Amino acid sequence: MLKKLLPPPKWRIPVMIVSSLLLGLVLFLLYVSKAHSYLSDDPATCTNCHIMSPQYATWSHSSHREVATCNDCHVPHNNIFNHYYFKAKDGLRHSTIFTLRNEPQVIFIKPEGAEVVHNNCIRCHNELLVDPKLDASVKNHEAHMTDRRCVECHRTVPHGRVNSISSVPNARVPLPENPVPQWLREIVNKQ
Repeated sequence: MLKKLLPPPKWRIPVMIVSSLLLGLVLFLLYVSKAHSYLSDDPATCTNCHIMSPQYATWSHSSHREVATCNDCHVPHNNIFNHYYFKAKDGLRHSTIFTLRNEPQVIFIKPEGAEVVHNNCIRCHNELLVDPKLDASVKNHEAHMTDRRCVECHRTVPHGRVNSISSVPNARVPLPENPVPQWLREIVNKQ
């Protein structure tokens, strides 16, 4: 069976060269895209794409930064398989859009992502929704028991009123690193 998969002897070296080049290209693309960083929960990972800098900046000035990362709100937590499936699916969509330079000027969350955010609001704040003390003391607390999404009223949480750097002008946003390796930059600079 294995012999059927092997190319004829005269093609083995060219096939090995082409296979090595393709493997090298794939590994280089994984390195340049920082694919490994997307497995973490580090919020700075979201700034790998410069268009996400305003979201990072506004989150970093919010009260949520003390208790929640991007993944806590924007990725499902019902089970580990759905967590990583959603991350991979959303990440592939984002990387395709950014690679093709097809990103919109203004970012809006997709309906599926909005549902995830809503479910995560309830997951973290469920105790507040059923607290009898709040029911008696908070004006319009019964509004929380409707079919409305949390962001319909709490739109500015945690990214502020305006999703732009102008809303937090002094924010420190991690800049994407230069993907060109140092040794290659030195060779180019010598010429």
